[in-house]
Amino acid sequence: MALQRKTGLGKGLGALLQSEDIDVSKNTGSNGIAKESPGAVAGSINFIKVEQIAVNPFQPRTDFDEQALRELADSILLQGLIQPITVRQVSKNEYQLISGERRLRASKLAGVAEIPAYVRTANDQQMLEMALIENIQRENLNAIEVALSFHRMIEECNLKQEELGERVSKNRSTVTNYLRLLKLPPAIQAGIRDGEISMGHARALINVGEVDKQLYVYQEIVEKGLSVRMTEILVRNIQEQSKPKKAPVGKQLDFQYQKIEDDLASRFSTRVRLNLKNSKGKGAIEIPFDSEDDLSRILELLDW
Repeated sequence: MALQRKTGLGKGLGALLQSEDIDVSKNTGSNGIAKESPGAVAGSINFIKVEQIAVNPFQPRTDFDEQALRELADSILLQGLIQPITVRQVSKNEYQLISGERRLRASKLAGVAEIPAYVRTANDQQMLEMALIENIQRENLNAIEVALSFHRMIEECNLKQEELGERVSKNRSTVTNYLRLLKLPPAIQAGIRDGEISMGHARALINVGEVDKQLYVYQEIVEKGLSVRMTEILVRNIQEQSKPKKAPVGKQLDFQYQKIEDDLASRFSTRVRLNLKNSKGKGAIEIPFDSEDDLSRILELLDW
């Protein structure tokens, strides 16, 4: 009997694993999955003792939701592990995880003695690529984890951005946008990782050159709950102020006035300008609007 394996993996990982017919007729249990043998055949599915499986040293993922693991463990206790993990054999009774660490952790949590696993032949670089690609294709992976995975694939697998894009089925601009996140200050990267700001917020922050201004905008986003659109307006306002002006230095806004402009821009979701007339502080506030509806919105904010 030949068992044709169908995977839900993406193009990149599928190419690395190269799905094939697996002959399990000589060593199968009642459920049609091969039992553990002293020397597992590469390309086969075997029941392997959990204690014999070492975690993948190339695993890029570090955060695992404990509640989700417990729920998966409960499911495994009731129905068994439906989707086998993937391992490579390193000695007679030793295996190393290639992909499926969440399933392995949940199986340990459930107290399961052995689980089904695909046995593959892979070198260290293939191990790294498989682990990275599998994690990149997860929907719940945060943007920083994706960016770090991209970076590792470029650095450790000697890939160019175009080649990386082909591996993970993404265009080069998407790869570039993720990699640029790693140039943000650590505090902002942590905010992305923890879900305090979105990828859209982060892309707007990248366009702010100075670190202190990036951190200022980040704090505004978190404290005031700014939308991506409001953040983009705030960033444009800061960029406008950073451009060289032909006016005398004395008439340029100092940081205190810039902060007032930024606060007003956040308040009204549009660019606001303070036009100072003289050194005594005399001037005017300009709030532009794009349409009658936009004007009505601003007037409502002013309790007009």
